Amino acid sequence: MNNVLMAAAIMSFFAAFLHGCIVLGGPEWYRFFGAGEGMAQMAEQGRWYPHIVTAGIATILAIWGVYALSAAGFIIPLPLTKWVLAGITTVYLARGIFGIVAINMVHHPYFIELREQQTFMWVSSLICTVVGLTHAVGLYQTWSKLN
Repeated sequence: MNNVLMAAAIMSFFAAFLHGCIVLGGPEWYRFFGAGEGMAQMAEQGRWYPHIVTAGIATILAIWGVYALSAAGFIIPLPLTKWVLAGITTVYLARGIFGIVAINMVHHPYFIELREQQTFMWVSSLICTVVGLTHAVGLYQTWSKLN
C-alpha cells in the first residue's frame, strides 16, 4: 500500500467534507471559503444553484479520493486509474499554481472580487499545490504498477 496516496486520498476526502459543510453552513460559509458574494447572495435567496455547484464539487473531490485509494492499493483497481490520477494531479497543481495568477490577470467580476481576498487565494493555492504535489509523488511511486 502506498502511504503517500493514502494521504492524498484523505486530503481529497477532507476537501469534499468541507464542501459539504459549506452547503449546510449557508451563506456565511460561502463567503468565508471564498465562493464569492454572488454565491452567498444566491444562498441567502434560497436558490439551489450554489448548493448544487458546491455539492457537485464535493462529489468530484470524493471520487478523486476514491481514485487515490485505488492507486494506493487500498481498494480494488478502478478503470484508467493511472490516467485519471494524472488528471487529478494536474488539476490540483494548476489550481494551486495558477490561482494567484488568474485573479490578477483575468478581468471577470469573480476574479476581481477575489483580488480583495488575497489571503484566501494564497492559502487555498498553497493547499492545492501541496495536495497536487502529494498526488504527484504518489503517482510517481506507483506509475509502473497502475493500469
